[in-house]
Amino acid sequence: MFSLSRPLLASRLATTTSRTGINARRIGHVPRMRYLPHRQCRMMSTPPPQVNASDLPMERYHTLSDTTMDFLLESLETLIDDLGNPAYEVEYHSGVLTLVLGDKGTYVINKQPPNKQIWLSSPFSGPKRYDYSEADDNWLYSRDGRAMGDLLNNELSQALGQDVDVGLSGPASQLS
Repeated sequence: MFSLSRPLLASRLATTTSRTGINARRIGHVPRMRYLPHRQCRMMSTPPPQVNASDLPMERYHTLSDTTMDFLLESLETLIDDLGNPAYEVEYHSGVLTLVLGDKGTYVINKQPPNKQIWLSSPFSGPKRYDYSEADDNWLYSRDGRAMGDLLNNELSQALGQDVDVGLSGPASQLS
């Protein structure tokens, strides 16, 4: 059976300050609640993560992402071989592609099947999450609309001091 003292006890505990352990209601101070419209109550210093629910069927996601990762691997292997620097290497295991550029940093590009995304971690621009856009036939970053291939081309060109084109455009057109 419920007693009336439980809700009162719970409300007293809610007004106890953790620092002093003093019950504010016992000393005559009752904190006032101030209600603000929802748009004024934002307590976060950074925007919440943007989650895009993809309509892409899982089988199509795997086909497109595997094609993209395989093409990217071939392109980067060719680039690394042409450069001939022993500090540079590229490898691909279990959906994770790693591009090591010696003292310039390491790129990690991996599939994220639960989100139907490809995630890219860059030593220059940080982490990004790419969603496939059927309209553009490309992997796009939702915050700025930029294609993954464009970002890689620009950053690798700057890092290596020469024009680089990984040829990453239109994964659907690369399907054979």
